[in-house]
Amino acid sequence: MTFSLATWNINSVRLREALVLKLLAEEGPDVLCLQECKSPVDKMPLEAFAAVGYGHVVARGQKGYNGVAILSKFPMQEAGSHDFASLGHARHIAGELENGVTVHNFYVPAGGDVADRAVNEKFGQKLDYLTEMRDWFRDNRPEKSILVGDLNIAPREDDVWDHKKLLKVVSHTPIEVEHLADTQDAGGWVDITRRDIPDGRLYSWWSYRAKDWDGADKGRRLDHVWASPDIAQAAHSSRILRSARGWEKPSDHAPVFASFDL
Repeated sequence: MTFSLATWNINSVRLREALVLKLLAEEGPDVLCLQECKSPVDKMPLEAFAAVGYGHVVARGQKGYNGVAILSKFPMQEAGSHDFASLGHARHIAGELENGVTVHNFYVPAGGDVADRAVNEKFGQKLDYLTEMRDWFRDNRPEKSILVGDLNIAPREDDVWDHKKLLKVVSHTPIEVEHLADTQDAGGWVDITRRDIPDGRLYSWWSYRAKDWDGADKGRRLDHVWASPDIAQAAHSSRILRSARGWEKPSDHAPVFASFDL
């Protein structure tokens, strides 16, 4: 079974329903994982997605904030969700495909503006969330699994537009990068995007604050596709659909793609 997968922080699935439909029509991923849906599940436009072939959905919703959903062309059953750091937020959902592959869809907390948990509660929550992810994957070693989502951390120097300038900026601070690496190591996860595209600057997010986001190109790679080591070699064709950032009324994130032969 060959299938393609995409992950996209949509920044309101109801506001950007047309963009999701555009992506499904033009790119046709077999599985689409959405984050920051900002909607209860019963208010998400799931009928519109089912009408174009994505009738299988697992989701966790929340009014106005957070929210994660997995849309699939293939039958899929819910495989659980976890409230890491006990925040009461809809930030994780997992679905299992018929081929036995489990897809974990995450929306890790952004962490606020100040990289100091002593003065910024949100930053502490982010670190705690990652710590609990690490511990969970250490105790539940993933097999035949894919982890995707907006992890809100750009780990490598070439995952940001200026490494030195962003060292104290939330999303690229050393402590965040260390926490993400610990989480990745705990599950043995392979960064598929960077395995397929090992060299060069690579971004999936550009701030709304930059009017000329494309020209300025001050991006960060916050969105990720990982695979458990037993299936990592089955992955290929990674890419970031940068053009989606330029669509009308876009999300500030671009979709990240990969394909798997399983």
